[in-house]
Amino acid sequence: MRVYLDHAATTPLRSEAREAWLAAADEVGNASSVHGAGQRVRRLLEEAREQLAATVRCDPIEVVFTSGGTESINLALVGLWQARPAGTDRLVLPDGEHHATMETAEWLAADRGAVIAPVPLDTLGAVPVPAFAEALPGAALATALIGNNEVGTLNDAAALAAAAAEAGTALHLDAVGAAGVVPVDFRGWRAGASGAGGLVALSVSGHKIGAPVGTGLLVVSRHARLAPLFHGGGQQRGLRPGTQDVPGAVALAAAMTAAETDREVEAARLVALRERLADGIRLALPAAQVLGDPVRRLPGNMHVLFPDAAGETLLFLLDVAGIDVSTGSACQAGVTEPSHVVRALGRSERDARSVLRITLGRTSTDADVDAVLAALPGAYERAVASGARSGGGS
Repeated sequence: MRVYLDHAATTPLRSEAREAWLAAADEVGNASSVHGAGQRVRRLLEEAREQLAATVRCDPIEVVFTSGGTESINLALVGLWQARPAGTDRLVLPDGEHHATMETAEWLAADRGAVIAPVPLDTLGAVPVPAFAEALPGAALATALIGNNEVGTLNDAAALAAAAAEAGTALHLDAVGAAGVVPVDFRGWRAGASGAGGLVALSVSGHKIGAPVGTGLLVVSRHARLAPLFHGGGQQRGLRPGTQDVPGAVALAAAMTAAETDREVEAARLVALRERLADGIRLALPAAQVLGDPVRRLPGNMHVLFPDAAGETLLFLLDVAGIDVSTGSACQAGVTEPSHVVRALGRSERDARSVLRITLGRTSTDADVDAVLAALPGAYERAVASGARSGGGS
């Protein structure tokens, strides 16, 4: 039986989400239709919207359903850019963001004339609030992760949002790795903002929390200036028009509600498992280094540097042993490259090629941790030897 420890890439479908999806899929009707069948489906959709608003603490009208994190991020960044105030062209972009954010920003720079204003991370992988705040005045928009998807470090979302509110700059927060795992409070973080400045958008992906792949949402403040990516139909305030996926929305709401209900207890359980794993790795492999903030991090995230061993070699050896981990983000279409996040911590390219991301989730057990601790020493020895034979190309 395989050991799955790549929950940051995707996590198993929750039974609550599966059952909710199947029940909603039996209902026939288009939520935009005015007849009885359409209105029954519409009620399911709006109930799901209300449930989700409660979990991320926003108004139901601010929930815009999407196909997942990548679409939500694109809609936020491109939409905010297209509707930006005249005379602004800077996009505040911390180093170490997810590729969906980085590549959207790069496209805006290459195709739309955006000027990227980078913000370096600190050595633990956090966005320094003073540097972020300094870059905000006069910017068209800003974005930041709540929790880094590779090293797991949590940013001070409230402080970043407060800085954006003070500068009057529109802010998007990426909650893809954070929603259902740590508290998310859109309304609270927006406090003190006025008009289209401050926190105005927040992205969530369904399959990271046990909803079906292809579900997600973007919270869009009713005060935001945001242009749609496409047009036709006028659904969802015209921001994401088209026939809405009611079963997907219902399943997403079920998954998010279940995750939020269990969040505190599950977080404590995952932290205990993570620390047992970290202690075991340090004992067995003293040269290994856990990267990221040791305390302010996503509960199930463990990101480890294994000196002199190629991460892809370690991944392969653990895969052969029946253990699924990763070297970083799963959004690079299987392409192995040095971790840009590790480089953003001030580490070398060699270090950036020598890391593993081990992420636990609700199906993770003590037996899974035992399996990793049993397999790692041998895998590390073989990976180091492999690198030595190939001339140290790790």
